[in-house]
Amino acid sequence: MKRLVILACLIAGSFFAQRASACTGITLHTVDNSPVTARTIEWAATPLHTMYVVVPRGQVQQSFLPDGTMNGKQFTAKYGYVGIAVEETEFIMEGINEAGLGVGLFYFPQYGEYQPYDPNQKEQSVSDMQLAAWILSNFATINELKTGIKDIRVIGTDPRASTVHWRITEPNGRQVVLEIVNQQLHFHENPLGVLTNSPEFTWHLTNLNNYVNLSAGTVNHRQVGTLNLNAFGGGSGLHGLPGDMTPPSRFIRAAFFQSTAPRLGDEDATVVQAFHLLNNFDIPVGIQFADPREVPSMPSATQVTIASDLHNQRLYFRTMYDSSIRCIDLKNINFKRVKFQFAALDLDKRQPVEEIKIH
Repeated sequence: MKRLVILACLIAGSFFAQRASACTGITLHTVDNSPVTARTIEWAATPLHTMYVVVPRGQVQQSFLPDGTMNGKQFTAKYGYVGIAVEETEFIMEGINEAGLGVGLFYFPQYGEYQPYDPNQKEQSVSDMQLAAWILSNFATINELKTGIKDIRVIGTDPRASTVHWRITEPNGRQVVLEIVNQQLHFHENPLGVLTNSPEFTWHLTNLNNYVNLSAGTVNHRQVGTLNLNAFGGGSGLHGLPGDMTPPSRFIRAAFFQSTAPRLGDEDATVVQAFHLLNNFDIPVGIQFADPREVPSMPSATQVTIASDLHNQRLYFRTMYDSSIRCIDLKNINFKRVKFQFAALDLDKRQPVEEIKIH
């Protein structure tokens, strides 16, 4: 009954409101081509209950159904994994399993459409918010996922809720975007490595052509008639880059910032670089509300930023309360012996500030 009440409140509330569902994902590579995926998680209405979750091999999990019960598909973890979850331990937004497969969930409102829930097929039904957990539990490669997902039905838990899409990345760098449109599964290869929200991923790739004039660096001196024109500063080649917070604009910015980032020599430096790039996508909570009296008392709409080093199997995160980078190293976890566990990302919801003593 507790889970039924929690899920009902989650769905009936403003959890899936569009003003909050602004996630931005990028992918960087080292000079040796090791991938580091990174992304933000936005939610502007209230502070999310965010937590890290450690799932051992052999952990039995089961999907929620539209009635709020956990009577959907039951699955046992073939691979242990670590993920960042929201509200419920089953709702993994980003994670890595011990095979090095990374999975992220991004909101996809208005454009996705799942198959309708069929009670006669509840044993094969997995809720969209639990699909990342199902993938991390079962697969080491994208090709394995493509085969295995044919046997399940991805369902929504409430028709009022937003649909989602997923980014799946292998440690060798191969990445796909999974979208369910018109009740059909679509896997899109994603060599760019960027993902935001609606519209469909292929639309975003086409939209990049509108910005073919942009380039890194400074625009050269130009003379117009008798006037000498000079750039005001560096980076003028990107003048006209869209600066708003809509998914199409964030996709364009992410693509250009990512493509101009230098490849660094190791994963640790690349992870730090990813966090710096994603600083550009922090969303001030106030811009999400037309009425300032509605603005919730929290530091940012960007509640969590995550980076995944898939080669070394390390999951990094920072939060709106604490901008220091924290890390979970999967290689230090014995997934055969570890117990299922979870913990809040922030115990003290205040940014630590270190005072420098002057003597």
